[in-house]
Amino acid sequence: MSQQEMKETVENIIDDNAVGTMATVKQNKPHSRYMTFVRKDLKLYTATSSETHKAEEIKENPYTHILLGYEGEGFGDEYVEYEGKADINNSSDLKNELWNSYMENWFNGPDDPNYIVLEISPISIRIMNKTGAEPKVLEL
Repeated sequence: MSQQEMKETVENIIDDNAVGTMATVKQNKPHSRYMTFVRKDLKLYTATSSETHKAEEIKENPYTHILLGYEGEGFGDEYVEYEGKADINNSSDLKNELWNSYMENWFNGPDDPNYIVLEISPISIRIMNKTGAEPKVLEL
């Protein structure tokens, strides 16, 4: 599989599986939660509140590990392991672009001061669990 094919596979898995686990470090221990992600090229974006543990954890240690794509089919069910560095992005343009009505459950609109976006830049991306294949590393 060429690097271009791998990139397309990664993008397709992420696009088809917006919900995944995101791990951060809390008191020197891993802490995971489910998050919804939006992809732009190979960067990931996810909305959260500035008052959550994850926002605090990202400020202390910006490195994260994300799993996207596994659908419970077992061996051969491809997924993406995404290691990245997260930054808190308060850009009004980005917040408006990502805003959807579902977020009204947590925020009072895109101008809510607690609404922030985690912008995650990839450090390492691997395609895992493809039947008969070793894990593939996407060169960044």
